[in-house]
Amino acid sequence: MTGKDWVIVIVLLIIGLIIGYLAAIPGGTKTVTVTKTSTSTVTVTKTAGAPPPATTTQTTPAKKYADTITIGVTDKVSDLDPANAYDFYTWEVFNNIGEGPFKYKPGTTELIKGIIEDYKVEEGGKVYILKLRKDLKFADGTPCTAKDLKWAIDRVARIKGDPAWFVLDFVNKTEVIDDYTLKITLKNPVAFYPAVLAVPTYFPIPPNKYPPNEISSDNTAGSVGPYKITKWVRDQVLILETNPYYYGEKPKTKRIIIKFYKDATTLRLALESGEIDVAWRTLNPTDIKDLRKNPNLQVIEGKGSFIRYIVFNTKIKPFDNKKVRQALAAALDRNAIAQRVFLGTVDPLYSLVPMGMWSHEDVFKEKYGEANLELAKKLLSEAGYSENHKLKVELWYTPSHYGDTEADVAALIKEAWEKTGMVEVTIKSAEWSTYLELTRKGQLPVTLYGWYPDYIDPDDYLYPFLHTGSNRWLGEPYSNPQMDKLLEQAQVTFDHNKRVQLYKQVQQILADDAPIVPIFQGKLYVVAKKNVHGIILDPIMLLRYFLLYKEIGG
Repeated sequence: MTGKDWVIVIVLLIIGLIIGYLAAIPGGTKTVTVTKTSTSTVTVTKTAGAPPPATTTQTTPAKKYADTITIGVTDKVSDLDPANAYDFYTWEVFNNIGEGPFKYKPGTTELIKGIIEDYKVEEGGKVYILKLRKDLKFADGTPCTAKDLKWAIDRVARIKGDPAWFVLDFVNKTEVIDDYTLKITLKNPVAFYPAVLAVPTYFPIPPNKYPPNEISSDNTAGSVGPYKITKWVRDQVLILETNPYYYGEKPKTKRIIIKFYKDATTLRLALESGEIDVAWRTLNPTDIKDLRKNPNLQVIEGKGSFIRYIVFNTKIKPFDNKKVRQALAAALDRNAIAQRVFLGTVDPLYSLVPMGMWSHEDVFKEKYGEANLELAKKLLSEAGYSENHKLKVELWYTPSHYGDTEADVAALIKEAWEKTGMVEVTIKSAEWSTYLELTRKGQLPVTLYGWYPDYIDPDDYLYPFLHTGSNRWLGEPYSNPQMDKLLEQAQVTFDHNKRVQLYKQVQQILADDAPIVPIFQGKLYVVAKKNVHGIILDPIMLLRYFLLYKEIGG
């Protein structure tokens, strides 16, 4: 045989041996395709019943989440009733136990549908037809219908509490079309009304749990949101647990415990000792600086859309005199407050419209400058005051609602005003609930307040302060028919450029009348343990507890 023939024989023998070997193993043969890292494949045969090759499998342990997260605050709850509460922290609680027709997508300013599955806008923006979700229930399992939503909205209008303007100033009437359809007819089309439908005054509440014509300040009945209140001891503890009837995704954390602390020092100690997982509203600027160095903690900074300001009640003498208000606006030293009290973590502000928001103008800086003592003295002289006949000012603040820095802020305002040599300031304070009550009754001449947005629009920083009657939450300290007309016109104008011009006119009148004087624009900070996640501080600036979770083990 030739060499070629021998090769053929040898190949046939090898094939025969392989076939014989495979035949000797029960189970027959099957074809398996093995894909290599290249583009080619290799086909091999193996016994179907043969054991697979030994492999090493690594499994990742499933993540585990804590049942409870504890949050510490120095803030206070005012009234657990959406018909009267109009303060940052109480609205934060409402936004975790309730929900309105619209809500903000976390981390954005985008409005998305809340308790509605659909809606229509008719008559050029004057009529809103809301289609409620069919699976909507209160925290006790009772179905929530269009009748319940109408009752809640109408109740706000009847009670006429602090936030009633969200209904009274906009709504002409509400009508139930069927069990899950509510029609809202506005007095006039409003450019941003969907954002109004996201505030707690439009949250449905159970009619059998709230009195129809009066405030229920400590009501824990709740609403239709992801959590429900299971325990409430005023100024001590608030406990929220998952609402089993919530239509949406259930929170990862079953229980949220809120502990209330008297000041920033005790709040910080609670965080560092492990008593709480999250420290929120409000630590001192020095605390924030120090805690950044702690490897076991995380410091999260919120966007700066909250503002601080001075309110002059123009119904109380001598603050009915515009020159007095203008003089105090001119003498104010915002930079001293920003640097000496807040260590540069806030910025001086010269309008009620925050910096970065469309239509903002530095109107107070343009008109008065900064710490302008000469102008202040001139205006005070024109108002009839001198070093021998000083203007007497009673300046009020609340000691814990805005953090432990409030006394220092008041002291620097006093210092700036008294530098004129023509002003004498007496500083007084009251705890938050008393402060609110005295303000609402119009009994405080000069007060310090702060503002956190209800909705992201210049209107929210102007209308509630300056429109006659809509500022009842401040004791109705100011009224100007020209201002009212401009604000009303801006609300019903859909042309953006025209709205910009209207709000610029509003700010010019604000600076001239000076009933409310901006001080600074700040940021919010939250400090938490490293294993706490889901913290989002967006422009709405409310902490959404239903997004929080704490990893354990693993």
